[in-house]
Amino acid sequence: MSLLSMISSQASIQDIASYLDNLSAQDRLSETRTLNRSAQRTLYESANHAPALDLDYFVPTSETKVEVIHQGTNTLPVPSAIRFFEKRFCRPGNHNDRLFGFNEGVTRKLLGPGYFVAKRCIEQWQERGSVVIDYFEVPDGEVVDSWPKVKRNNQGLQVLVYHQTRDFMRRVSHHVSIGAAYKKEKALGHFFVLCRND
Repeated sequence: MSLLSMISSQASIQDIASYLDNLSAQDRLSETRTLNRSAQRTLYESANHAPALDLDYFVPTSETKVEVIHQGTNTLPVPSAIRFFEKRFCRPGNHNDRLFGFNEGVTRKLLGPGYFVAKRCIEQWQERGSVVIDYFEVPDGEVVDSWPKVKRNNQGLQVLVYHQTRDFMRRVSHHVSIGAAYKKEKALGHFFVLCRND
């Protein structure tokens, strides 16, 4: 059995969650990295039947400015080294209704950190997911001390990737979530899976 074979055989999201929850952290991450675009699309659609996400899922601590890393794999047509990335989140000190974060990976120095604000989806976006990673906004408060300088996403080459973009997130399992990328209000057909480090 594998995650890819379960998705291909149209296993329920509950069975997929149970399978992933019973793997070791390394095996769980390895499984998420086997998924191509078709598998991620199917998983995103299946995850519509999973329990809704909340912000505590991404940062399961009440401490502020504590980094939580989610290992990511996207479906862009690029070499695998570029398909693997991290979304790093933290809880800001003065807001309970949002998280701050940025993207870490081999392209960061070229394309910028891709800062974002994560928050619960408004009603009109609920069908896409329960949490949105919103690149229209960037942190307006303190972030983790070791993080790069906060930059808006309408500067430099990061315009090509992050400007006017939102990622809509759905739960897969206790550690794994999946997102779909939108530019303004248009679905891009790109997906990515995240696996939270504990």
